[in-house]
Amino acid sequence: MQRLLSALRSALYIAFLTATVIPWATAVVLASVVLSGTRIYWMCAGWLKLSIWGARAICGVHYRVHGMENVPDAAHARDAVILASKHQSTWETFAFPALMPHPLCYVFKRELLWIPFFGWAMARMDMIHIDRSKRSEAWNKVAEQGKRYMAEGNWVIMFPEGTRAARGEQGVYKSGASRLAIAAGKPIVPIAVTSAVCWPRKSFLLKPGTIDVSIGRPISSEGRQADELMREVETWIEAEMRRLDPAAY
Repeated sequence: MQRLLSALRSALYIAFLTATVIPWATAVVLASVVLSGTRIYWMCAGWLKLSIWGARAICGVHYRVHGMENVPDAAHARDAVILASKHQSTWETFAFPALMPHPLCYVFKRELLWIPFFGWAMARMDMIHIDRSKRSEAWNKVAEQGKRYMAEGNWVIMFPEGTRAARGEQGVYKSGASRLAIAAGKPIVPIAVTSAVCWPRKSFLLKPGTIDVSIGRPISSEGRQADELMREVETWIEAEMRRLDPAAY
């Protein structure tokens, strides 16, 4: 009975996302003709806040954030950082722009731009979309655009594992975020998130519960090697995941 109820609520939530994203994204595309990138970003973030609210109101997916003091607040938001997060589900990709006080530049595969309405709106923002089949070219784009966006005060967010990991599992941590941090001279902020507790990988079946988002202290990139820096990020994230969700491990 509980599974059937979750399935019905999940179906209602997906319908809610579909019904709201079409007019919202259309408005974003039209507004992008006259508005600046930052204003367009916050328009898009408005829909993402709505999507997180919908997950809570319709599916009972709550969240709590630990360590928000470890990122610059709105008054100091131009102190750019690189966010390196655990990636378990779609939830955190929706949540971070809704939680953070400053525009984020996601690094993501360009195929997401082809999603009707959602991808079209993303294309109007300052994001870094890459072709994964061209690794050298992709890294050059990340380095060039990432440094430029951070010089303008933006924050870059990356998922070091590259793709979503199932609950209780650990992917291979790649050094892209640490390489960018070293190249730009910016710190990395590690983030652990237990989103698969409520929204499992490769599933649209949401379960009631509470997602924990834990933000670690910034890790300096000064004088570091990329692999060694990423190992420190990985060690913190994976230890924190085991503390937050011990039943999964």
